[in-house]
Amino acid sequence: MFHKILIANRGEIACRVAETARRLGVRTVAVYSDADAGAQHVRACDEAVHIGGSAARDSYLQWQRILDAAKASGAQAVHPGYGFLSENEDFARACAEAGLVFIGPPPAAIAAMGSKSAAKALMEKAGVPLVPGYHGDNNDPAFLAAQAERIGYPVLIKASAGGGGRGMRRVDRAEDFAAALASCQREAQASFGDDHVLVERYVTKPRHIEIQVFADAQGQCVHLFERDCSVQRRHQKVLEEAPAPGMSEARRAEMGAAAVAAAQAVGYVGAGTVEFIAEEVGDGDLRFYFMEMNTRLQVEHPVTEAITGHDLVEWQLRVAAGQPLPVRQDELKIHGHAIEARICAENPDAGFLPATGQLAVLRWPAHIAFRRNVDMERFHEPAPVRVDAGVREGDAISPFYDSMIAKLIVWGENRAQALARLDAALRDTHIVGLSTNVAFLRRVVASPSFATADLDTALIERERAALFDAPGLPLPVAAAGVVAQALAAEAALETSDPWSRRDGWRIHGGARRRFDLRQGSTSHVAVLERLHDGALRLTLSDASWPFQARPLGGDRHDVVLGSQRLTLSVYLVGERVAVFGEAGTAELQEMDPIAHAGDAAGGAGRLTAPMPGKVIALHVQAGDAVKAGQAVAVMEAMKMEHTLSAPRDGTVAELLYAVGDQVSEGAELLRLAD
Repeated sequence: MFHKILIANRGEIACRVAETARRLGVRTVAVYSDADAGAQHVRACDEAVHIGGSAARDSYLQWQRILDAAKASGAQAVHPGYGFLSENEDFARACAEAGLVFIGPPPAAIAAMGSKSAAKALMEKAGVPLVPGYHGDNNDPAFLAAQAERIGYPVLIKASAGGGGRGMRRVDRAEDFAAALASCQREAQASFGDDHVLVERYVTKPRHIEIQVFADAQGQCVHLFERDCSVQRRHQKVLEEAPAPGMSEARRAEMGAAAVAAAQAVGYVGAGTVEFIAEEVGDGDLRFYFMEMNTRLQVEHPVTEAITGHDLVEWQLRVAAGQPLPVRQDELKIHGHAIEARICAENPDAGFLPATGQLAVLRWPAHIAFRRNVDMERFHEPAPVRVDAGVREGDAISPFYDSMIAKLIVWGENRAQALARLDAALRDTHIVGLSTNVAFLRRVVASPSFATADLDTALIERERAALFDAPGLPLPVAAAGVVAQALAAEAALETSDPWSRRDGWRIHGGARRRFDLRQGSTSHVAVLERLHDGALRLTLSDASWPFQARPLGGDRHDVVLGSQRLTLSVYLVGERVAVFGEAGTAELQEMDPIAHAGDAAGGAGRLTAPMPGKVIALHVQAGDAVKAGQAVAVMEAMKMEHTLSAPRDGTVAELLYAVGDQVSEGAELLRLAD
């Protein structure tokens, strides 16, 4: 086994690799950018080396600096994690030339599977079924448009290199093909340095099912069963589970054998994932098509660890060190059911727009890491909840990297138990300071389609009415939380002197206290009244309820509102008050009416940058007339393109930025005249 490795990545995956290395007695070296100088993965490792600027192209993609850091620190091997350089054959080859072990597959295997089109040609020769499409090298726009016509709409344009949903668009009409192709190629070039694409028939109601494979240098190769990754937004995974619901043993064996054959065809060594698109063909059976192979560890590997009891990062280290796989195929079994939810900094109600900002509050459900199967001889039941995170409370989510904050993984003896545990864990995940998808994930988990395992990649669109713009915690409950927090804060400052009390006590026995609240752009007034008998009453919008509040310690409160008894967690960040309860979450502002007396509603109808990023396209010029909702600009942030639309009808009076400019969040991009 190695005595020291360098982890060429950041965030939760760097922390995850460091955790297993520490357990095995392997020392670790972190690398970090300017933006990550104080990051959790730097603290998680034994040593750390600065490698450049905040943008990935100035640091985590600078592989010569990473190799220099590895050699200077005395590391024997490099673990690439996922993303960044994990599927870069030149980097893998450079590691070998520098005398370092690349903890991943051979460069030739990365090359064979790194191009989607080349991989599909290889699979076609091996007899693995493919989705009808064009997988060749001709990327002339007119030729590709003709291929789309031949295949028949709808079609899917996909970047040949890379993954993660970047450089991928569904196209339903011929007239939209050219614009979608140009957008895909820009995004692919920015993310992977390669604008080559392929075009395929879009499979209606497709399921995304992938097989985890593992091979050693001695020629052994096994699969560790499947994961269903069908729940996606913008072609990026949201929820993943193992095993796939409804998978028959015969189909599981067939897909597993196909995945192993794919790995063996390229002389694979290490961890890899073979991805398939599957569609139902009646009687619950599935027809599957090869989609691509990811030559690295996947984001969703924890669900496989949960159902098999094996630590896949440990397997990676042992195989890279020349050791054989610890088990044979017939020794691998499925135990229970696991689901992973990706916690991301984004606003689902605004088209999953990425969010940036400080994690002012970051509270996870009570959890411990999975008890991993160290001796590899028998399955150990995992803990019910696991959190893989690379951030702490107070850290900032920057625009330079992916929007994922953490992964929340649950295990149960069956899917029903795993679903219940996931809902409870999401309920107890409290993040304040920026928009996240936590409440949205709870709604997905509770949706009829997901609850009954009616899965396909359009599930989110199919359940749109229930998933988006949901009300969250009722306003009276949220207001009760604000009041409870205020009373608890004041009680902590009280003395036995009745004249110093701040709870509204009066010598004549009655008092009223006003709370000016704002939710979004709507103002509300809540009044807490202390009656002559000492009882409390809360009034909001002409409705009143008997009220009681008792602090439970920390940020938790026992609240009685009318006939409801509630446990609420309440966090005060400046003027913002975030309230979390069983029924959802809500965020209010407790306003100072004097301080905000001059506030105006100015700014309506302005087009501003919704996040820090780069302007990559402008579709209008000064003097152009635009309609509300018309696409006028494209920004790039967090590795994705985001189209911005005109907020109202008008005429473009002035463009304030040019293509290529970096802009900050809230910057006005153009001015509209009536």
